[in-house]
Amino acid sequence: MNLHEYQSKSLFADYGIPVQGGEVAHSASEVAELARGLGGDAWLVKAQVHAGGRGKAGGVKFTRDLDELEQHAARLIGSQLITGQSAPDGQPVNCVLIAAAADIEHELYLGAVIDRAARRVAFMASRAGGMDIEEVAATTPEKIFNLAVDPVLGLQGYQCREMAFALELDAAQRKQLQVILEGLYRLICECDVSLVEINPLAILTDGSLCAVDAKINLDDNALFRQKKIADWRDPSQEDEKERRAQEFDLNYVTLDGNIACMVNGAGLAMATMDIIKLCGGQPANFLDVGGGTTAARVAEAFKIIVSDSKVEAILVNIFGGIVRCDLIAEGIIAAVTDVGISVPVVVRLEGTNVDEGKALLASSGLAITSAENLADAAEKVVAAVGVQ
Repeated sequence: MNLHEYQSKSLFADYGIPVQGGEVAHSASEVAELARGLGGDAWLVKAQVHAGGRGKAGGVKFTRDLDELEQHAARLIGSQLITGQSAPDGQPVNCVLIAAAADIEHELYLGAVIDRAARRVAFMASRAGGMDIEEVAATTPEKIFNLAVDPVLGLQGYQCREMAFALELDAAQRKQLQVILEGLYRLICECDVSLVEINPLAILTDGSLCAVDAKINLDDNALFRQKKIADWRDPSQEDEKERRAQEFDLNYVTLDGNIACMVNGAGLAMATMDIIKLCGGQPANFLDVGGGTTAARVAEAFKIIVSDSKVEAILVNIFGGIVRCDLIAEGIIAAVTDVGISVPVVVRLEGTNVDEGKALLASSGLAITSAENLADAAEKVVAAVGVQ
């Protein structure tokens, strides 16, 4: 689950991390009053979307004029912001963050992720912060300092000092950075954060450090114990098909191809997408309906699949271990009938009651093509979309 910048900054403040002052506006009429309340003579209006690269895409504007600030907000609120990290059609801007402009002397980068291979929280920092940090990582990775935190020992003072020296901070700033790092580490551990970024972490003209931007991603699997934060979810920022899939405990990820996949089991789903690619096709999605799927969930999965206008064929690949193949076949027949699917459907069943399942499909009278094995299924579905 992703958080908006203003939500992330709220958590930062709770953990003692200094943040740039700001207020959220849902309409342009609020902007001038909010800016006056923040004080100062210069402000930023920042589109609140779950995508990076807002500055380059026109989603962050600076001005010293309140009327212009209001105009920027009016243009952004209700628009679709397309960035290098957003969906192709952009992300909806439902609100903006009005922030008092900071007097920045230098921009740093600070981030942390869960390194699952190392089983550590891994911090990353660079003196070369700002909008081009991705280019820094790609072309001059030596400018990025890394440290890993032992989960038994926790974050150590010497590690904070090493990072501070790498960032070329003075004595006062080194103490500030230690407070920030310790706050981030507690935030990560206590709130089940999988990724956090501050870009930029600004050195202000008075020498202090301040989080001018904030990004937090949380582990979806831990939201049951993060009730307050879970309530901050913004469904408007999520892919509609993926959001619907979550409601029915389906694991769905939208892809760019035209062959939809419905599979039970994540490993089998990955193998299915691989063999489609091997045969020259392009998968339209990753969809794992789970080992104990039901006919009702199969029907919902079909509805989600056919809501994607790019889909030209569907491959159903089910291994009947926990669930019987005849029950899955009944679900497929009911779904194809109820949903009114007009694209070719290729089904490969294997496992418990596979013969009964295939017999049900064959006698259904529907345009469902049965496959003997996974390779046969992939060849048939790829041929169905016209790939030779």
